[in-house]
Amino acid sequence: MRKAAIIFNAALMAVALLVGSGPVARAQDAPPGDAVEGKRLFLAVGCYLCHGRAGQGGAMNGPAPILAKTQMPFEGFKGQLRQPINDMPAYSEALMSDKQVADIYAFVQSLPGPRPTKDMPIFND
Repeated sequence: MRKAAIIFNAALMAVALLVGSGPVARAQDAPPGDAVEGKRLFLAVGCYLCHGRAGQGGAMNGPAPILAKTQMPFEGFKGQLRQPINDMPAYSEALMSDKQVADIYAFVQSLPGPRPTKDMPIFND
């Protein structure tokens, strides 16, 4: 069952990346958000518990995706918050406004994201 969930998550992320590379709903099409307020919300709501303080991802109850510099379009990001898959809690509009979602999205977009392995000295020996 766990293996099926991992495969489903990978397929969902692949679809989100493909949709994000098309002409609709790219990161630059996201509503304006406040990254400072987004960071406050990210920490206050507890997103960091699974996704890490720098959006680096983790493995609390299964693999939590890397959110730093996400390629997921805003609408996909918001959809995942509203109707999540797996163990993530749902954040209805009554719990988190679209503006707050945009703030969190702005925060995760402001993070540096994963470095390519070629930029890590340990892999260059």
